[in-house]
Amino acid sequence: MACGTGLSCVALKELAGQIVGTDNSLEMIAEASSDPAIQYLHAPAEDQPFPNGHFDLITVSSAFHWFDRVEFLAEANRLLPMNHWLVIYTNWFEGKMKGNPKFGAWMKSSYLERYPCPPRHWSSLTEAEAETGGFCFVGNETYSNDISFTIEGLTNYLTTQSNIIAAVEDDRESLSDVRDWLKSSFGSMFGAEEETFDFGGTIWYLKKKSNKTRISPDS
Repeated sequence: MACGTGLSCVALKELAGQIVGTDNSLEMIAEASSDPAIQYLHAPAEDQPFPNGHFDLITVSSAFHWFDRVEFLAEANRLLPMNHWLVIYTNWFEGKMKGNPKFGAWMKSSYLERYPCPPRHWSSLTEAEAETGGFCFVGNETYSNDISFTIEGLTNYLTTQSNIIAAVEDDRESLSDVRDWLKSSFGSMFGAEEETFDFGGTIWYLKKKSNKTRISPDS
């Protein structure tokens, strides 16, 4: 769910022969590459067009903070058979360049002051929330990974962040002006053609343990 351009779906090909990716943005789905093992559909995470118990596994990559948690967990519960899995994970940009602390300082001051984060659910999923949604919170783990970018590559990546998307969609800046500012701001921090940056994430493992009955808002 919230498959975006489909990269998280492609990764599941190592585990599954048949994959469905859904997203609430038609524009994102349109960017996904065609693949005979993957079907893409337009649908919000809280309201999926599938029958009860339709999937063996549901995954969410770096999108849970945008969902209505109660509605989403109820929908995921509906779509899974008993004792099957919901895996929620994130992969975030730490805002740190290996060997150059100036970049981290720039991110915390110049970047975030110019492009503040839009509102979202920052808190981690709790065992109580999982229990209420009909899931057993089996466990979680954290991980880290490094990604290398050129100046152009890092500029491309940052312009996909919700911070900048919000500024462009609100007509505060044009995308070309954003790109020019980014390159002029951090370009001099690159001592080589590519620099390495810190990423990390958390994975939550939930197993369906009971059927969760949806409650109508009018009840």
